[in-house]
Amino acid sequence: MQEGYSPGVAGFVLPLLRPGMRVLDAGCGSGAITLGLEAATRGVRLLGVDRALGETAPAAPDSSTVDFLAAAADSLPFPADSMDVVFAHALLERVADPAAVLGEFGRVLRPGGALALSTSDWSRARIRPRTANVDAALRGYQLLRRRDGGNPFAGRRVAEQVQRAGFTDVRSRTRYLPDRDYRELGRAVEAELAVALESAGSDRALLASAARSAWVWARGGGGEFSQCWVEILATSPVASPT
Repeated sequence: MQEGYSPGVAGFVLPLLRPGMRVLDAGCGSGAITLGLEAATRGVRLLGVDRALGETAPAAPDSSTVDFLAAAADSLPFPADSMDVVFAHALLERVADPAAVLGEFGRVLRPGGALALSTSDWSRARIRPRTANVDAALRGYQLLRRRDGGNPFAGRRVAEQVQRAGFTDVRSRTRYLPDRDYRELGRAVEAELAVALESAGSDRALLASAARSAWVWARGGGGEFSQCWVEILATSPVASPT
């Protein structure tokens, strides 16, 4: 389930962008944010990277200044100091080794370049009503994310991880953004759990129970869902003079 993937989530990045900059959107998914950033800026060179792109890279207009390519965030095909801004939305919660990803971001950023991250924290998501079925379904969903090597609560520690990676001037804020419809979220969780059950092992009983709870959630009354996003702005360290 891709979380909150719309151009609006990147609004905090726009003040950083200037003509002539090279900007990397790491873990760009469908490319919606990358293309949205291009539409909101002028003269910026954008590169959208996602390991799942393969031959299905999004189509950009002929006049576009956007390029897409398949690559992993922890092994970027760019030289050191080649980017002015690195942006990633909903990425660190989906990777097994955030430190390796942040290390790559620091490598490709020029000294003094900007890092901009938007990372979700499902423990602070606003979901109302928060019934027993909703909680049970989300426990199953969170299990799937951890089983895939991710961390659904990554937003809790992202500022600390960025500091540990050597970035400076780390600024953090929390925003709640409207996401998919309440029952649509329940249907999406149900669908993921149903797929997982096809190859479930020792966790089959837990996943089956979570799937039943998601079924009830998706077919119940309406509600509200806003995702908690932790937005980070930081600076790539400037090398000390020798």
